[in-house]
Amino acid sequence: MTNDAAPYGTPETPRVAVRGETRLEVDPEIARIGVTVSARGKDRRAALEDLTSRNGEVLDLIKSYGDAVEKLETGAFSISPELSAHGRGERVRAYHGRVRVTAVLADFTALGELVTRLADLDLTHVDGPWWSLRPDSPAHAAARRQAVLEAVRRAREYAGALGAELAALVELADIGAESPATYNGPRPAGAMRAAAPYGGGAATPAPALDLEPQRQTVYAQVNARFTMTPPQL
Repeated sequence: MTNDAAPYGTPETPRVAVRGETRLEVDPEIARIGVTVSARGKDRRAALEDLTSRNGEVLDLIKSYGDAVEKLETGAFSISPELSAHGRGERVRAYHGRVRVTAVLADFTALGELVTRLADLDLTHVDGPWWSLRPDSPAHAAARRQAVLEAVRRAREYAGALGAELAALVELADIGAESPATYNGPRPAGAMRAAAPYGGGAATPAPALDLEPQRQTVYAQVNARFTMTPPQL
């Protein structure tokens, strides 16, 4: 029966285990903004009609940027009563409505103009942008390749220090490859907030906001095991 205690190697075939790590700083590829549209009416129907009109105005404005907008999604919607603080019984003074819209853009020149125009609309709150890379960005593959090259370089240095040479690759694995992956979404970075007042937008269009995209950090780590020739001790 063979002894497979060779994860640690043998005097004839020693093993070396290393970790390859890399970190790249790259420009973002996309930016996400959130838009909250609000409305207020004396009755539920009036609030809904007002909200529908404002929401349509926001969607039309975002869609007018064509291919610069990669994704447009409507999220949470709510309509709620505002109760009177005085009087014997509870009375509804007004209804408030809100709808949340999210847009993803790759054209950052258009982004600066769009966020300004959105913030200039009545009862419209804008937050973001949140910069990020696409899940299939080439930057991720580049980081992984560099991590592998770093692992090979380290292993060669260790072997060379012993007067040996690398012989073969035994194992190559992502850090945490056997653990469940988790994803918490893009990190809110460089966030901007703007809210249009209840009194209406400005008479002349506001100038486009000059946005400076935030560089993204891409990490990659691998574990690697190699066999090497017998050391010259």
